[in-house]
Amino acid sequence: MKQMQKGFTLIELMIVVAIIGILAAVAIPQYQNYISGSQVSRVMSETGALRTAIENCMLQGRTTVVTGDPGPAECNVGWTNSNLLGQVAVQDPGLSITITAADNTALIDATFGGNAAAALDGDQLQWARSDAGVWTCSTNVDTRYRPAGCTTDLGGAGDAGGDGGGV
Repeated sequence: MKQMQKGFTLIELMIVVAIIGILAAVAIPQYQNYISGSQVSRVMSETGALRTAIENCMLQGRTTVVTGDPGPAECNVGWTNSNLLGQVAVQDPGLSITITAADNTALIDATFGGNAAAALDGDQLQWARSDAGVWTCSTNVDTRYRPAGCTTDLGGAGDAGGDGGGV
């Protein structure tokens, strides 16, 4: 009686390895795109949450933004540093908030850095408040990473400036 050996042949194993390699070659870039998109959405949400605090400060006439305990004319927006913004090595928070009392506008400017995906490094996301009180989101990240609520193109990098304080 002949004994049968059980197992896979070398060809079968090589085919399985080739299929896994092809799947990985397709899946890894898609995963990186997903991560980049979710990080942009997260920063949009984190910075968008500051709009209410800024509106409150503007109503109270507080135009100097601080992160610590505020004085009588200072606005504390309650921001804690995000690991997706700024440069960790130089303690740059990557967030600038400007309130301009003269024309009743405000600007929240977030710069990607830190632990953000390499495809986002140095890109910006901004919330701008018009004198009519309307907030608009704009960004210069690649269009495939933009969330639905922030499709306006920011164009070149830069800050609109103003007479308020920065965080």
